[in-house]
Amino acid sequence: MSATTINVSTDSALKAKAQLVLAEFGLDLPSAINVFLNQVVNKRAIPFEISDSPEVRRATLGGWEGKIVMSDDFNEPMEEFEEYMK
Repeated sequence: MSATTINVSTDSALKAKAQLVLAEFGLDLPSAINVFLNQVVNKRAIPFEISDSPEVRRATLGGWEGKIVMSDDFNEPMEEFEEYMK
């Protein structure tokens, strides 16, 4: 296995708190990140539920915020797609 470096910027208080929690599990931060990345690859998904808070939406949607609309009717997007395909 060839090692590579990932540089991530995060809040210093968040990093310190995470390190304390991870130490309780016997993990350091790089090991926890590798566990996360392995789960992403194996499950082909984020391996935990992401809350629907405004902060999370801003962080995950970036420039798409306000451009993505959730439909109350599950069939509505399919109907729009079928209309588009005609």
